[in-house]
Amino acid sequence: MQVRQRDKGQASKVQAQRAGAEEWLLIERVKVSDHEAFEALFHRYLSTVYGQAIRLLGNQVEAEEVVQEVFLTVYEKTQMFRGHSAFSTWLYRITMNAALTKLRQRKRSEAVSLDDFLPRYGEDGPHLQRPVVDWSKDIEKRLADEEIHRLLLQALDQLPPMDRTVVVLSDLEGHSDREIGVALGLSVGAVKSRLHRSRLFLRGKLAVALGYSPT
Repeated sequence: MQVRQRDKGQASKVQAQRAGAEEWLLIERVKVSDHEAFEALFHRYLSTVYGQAIRLLGNQVEAEEVVQEVFLTVYEKTQMFRGHSAFSTWLYRITMNAALTKLRQRKRSEAVSLDDFLPRYGEDGPHLQRPVVDWSKDIEKRLADEEIHRLLLQALDQLPPMDRTVVVLSDLEGHSDREIGVALGLSVGAVKSRLHRSRLFLRGKLAVALGYSPT
């Protein structure tokens, strides 16, 4: 059994090395304007880029626009890829920057103050308003999962672009605070602060939807 598992592990390692070599060859070919190589990279990463864009933006049309922008950038700037990181990492950063630009261009229909949905405290510590209640146990009785999902997407759209991106990268994609900081040019402390404040805002918005008064 151990020999068989070791053989499988070695086979997987060889397969991964072969795939990496094939990808590197494709990248080198794209650098000299090989259209077939570009098509191969496009089809290899299309679903990944679209998935990242739709999670960051929550909008199909904008996600499709980001896909076009990303692969145009790849075609025009592949020479800038030096291989210091994985190609997928480089591609992800391009996708994230394009999505963040889209978020910043949005015009929010309603001006929402995050402070209106955050806990407030007295001098001795206890909440004056909006207690942080645990409404998770009866969510299914109050609203369908689809409704919760819709409300969360609406609340995410009301966050500032950078805060939304931090939440998506952390809570939807599972990146560490350090990884998010490197990607967005923020300190780990700034990432933690934005994440904490944004989570409180989202929880406050859902609390209102579940029947808790904002005051």
